[in-house]
Parts: sequence; structure tokens; C-alpha cells
Amino acid sequence: MARITGLGGIFYKVADTDKTRAWYQDNLGVGGEWGAMFPFKADDPEGFSLLSPFKADSDYFGPSEQPFMINLRVDDLDGVLAMLRERGVEIVKVLEPEGYGRFAHVVGPDGITLELWEPAPDDADEQKA
Repeated sequence: MARITGLGGIFYKVADTDKTRAWYQDNLGVGGEWGAMFPFKADDPEGFSLLSPFKADSDYFGPSEQPFMINLRVDDLDGVLAMLRERGVEIVKVLEPEGYGRFAHVVGPDGITLELWEPAPDDADEQKA
């Protein structure tokens, strides 16, 4: 059965993304291309994005008005979307595939956008960790 395989990241809006990234790097020693990065498994240098700042005026989390969203890794995006549709959950958007995978958005019961992420096949090992 299609299932959630883990947390992909927490995304939130800030006024100055560079300042926020620098604060986490300078003060906590965590950083990376997308913000504070931590590995999916031990010794994996690629990691995943746990704290990823977005510009305050970003509409990427829409239609939710919340200043953050939750990214969940899935093993079969089509299967998860089919399961959610069967349960009456509205699929807000399915994004065009990108180099690091496929994405879709739903809004949870509290108005928080949940981004479902099926990593690209090259990322399969990281997803299993």
C-alpha cells in the first residue's frame, strides 16, 4: 500500500531568507542549499531540508494562509493521491516533476498545506532511511 515514509521538511515564510539561513549556519552550525540540512541516514552528505525559509510574500503554500507547510516523503505519489481522493481529500495541486522528484499539495484539517514528495529515483536510497 502507498504510504508516507518520513518527514521531508518544514517550510516557513520569513522576511529575509539569507539572514535566516546565515543565523542557523552561524549560530547552530547547520546549513545547506535549502536551509538547515540533516541527513536521511548516517553518513549521507546530501541530507534533507528540515528548516527551509521562504520569502514572506511567497504564495507557494497556498491556498493555506499559514506561514509554514509540512513536506512529507512518500513512496508512491500516485498511490497516495488516489487513496486521499477516495477518502474525500481535495488535491490542491500537483506540480510538474522536478529533478529531485514529484510533488503534490493538500491542505490538512487545520488549514496547513501538506506537500507530498516522491523523491526522484536517484534519491530512493535516502528515502528508505
